[in-house]
Amino acid sequence: MTTTARVAAAGAGPEHRLGTTTLQVTDAAGAPLADTEVVVEQTRHAFTFGNIGFDLVGLANGRGEAGDEELGERYVEVFNAATLPFYWRDFEPEPGRPRTDELRRAAEWFRDRGVAVKGHPLAWHTLAPQWLLGRPLDEVEQTLRERIRRDAGGFAGLIDTWDAINEVVIMPVFEAEENAITPLARERGRIHMIRLAFEEARAANPKATLLLNDFDLSSAYECLIEGVLEAGIRLDAIGLQTHMHQGFRGEEALVKIADRFARYGLPLHFTETSLVSGDLMPRHIVDLNDWQVDEWPSTPDGEARQADELERHYRALVGHPAVESITYWGITDRGAWLNAPIGLLRADGTPKPSFDALRDLVKDEWWLPPTTTRTDAAGRVAVRGFAGDYAVRPARSTDAAAATFTVARGADAEASVTL
Repeated sequence: MTTTARVAAAGAGPEHRLGTTTLQVTDAAGAPLADTEVVVEQTRHAFTFGNIGFDLVGLANGRGEAGDEELGERYVEVFNAATLPFYWRDFEPEPGRPRTDELRRAAEWFRDRGVAVKGHPLAWHTLAPQWLLGRPLDEVEQTLRERIRRDAGGFAGLIDTWDAINEVVIMPVFEAEENAITPLARERGRIHMIRLAFEEARAANPKATLLLNDFDLSSAYECLIEGVLEAGIRLDAIGLQTHMHQGFRGEEALVKIADRFARYGLPLHFTETSLVSGDLMPRHIVDLNDWQVDEWPSTPDGEARQADELERHYRALVGHPAVESITYWGITDRGAWLNAPIGLLRADGTPKPSFDALRDLVKDEWWLPPTTTRTDAAGRVAVRGFAGDYAVRPARSTDAAAATFTVARGADAEASVTL
């Protein structure tokens, strides 16, 4: 029996996120490379660590502002997924004139840097186009179907994850602004709206990962999900929003949320997370959009609190086996939602402690850096670490091409690589 050399990422994370791949390393002729030094390193997480990519659309289209290049560098330093804005009103301000090219260039900018792209959302009552108002319901539905089919299909292969429909719990009773989608939902029902969104998106891109997404995490959302599943509509993941402008929910509350929605046996995506680095929004505010202030400064005490809470948030959710994705809702304070100091960078581009805290988790504690090890007498080496993509190359030559392999979550696997 041979003794297999091992490489393990120290403090690699919750045990259920880890896996082991034992490599059989050979030369070009197929002979085992015994007792040979190799360098192994992680190149990507299987877990989705996302953020919004709204702030980099201009840069991708050649109209970036001062500091955007540095912002982009900071972004890819931590995040492996970006959510791009497909809010219908802004995406298609005039009928038949969508901003397809602009969003395509943005998606390509992220893809070229190894960042997967998600579209948000295909169907939503808020920010529905004004030019839909007054049209007959049949025409509204047909136009919505055509929009979903056009965009899910047109971006297939570039954007393969979508919030298929957003905030359906409130959709039929939404009154904050007049729109053409709410009357359609009121007339035809929530299940109908979800079915049309999912069936059109899946027909246009059968390989897409499609989410039902909501901020209402009450039993109303659970009942809706149950109704959707009973109706035979296939959900690929459940989206859960956790904006925390009024204070951190706490680990216990987060785990309880994940436990409640994990019972459906579907992956959980925490799609919209935010934590404030300044004064908190008053608790009496029910709709966060009702709180409008001209200035909402980040403060030293608030930044320290945000960093602590963000680390606790990520540890709690990464520690839950049903969670596959966390998307933070703001890379920078510049132009942040509600003018709130929720970014991980200040408006001037300098990193807050929260940025450093998350980077240290994602790319240090839960990451295997370039590590030199030695194969055993049979040319084998075992790599244990956070699930994701890895590379191995000969230690004797930094110019040699690396071979790639994966470490699967919870698995003991074998792979052969040629160096």
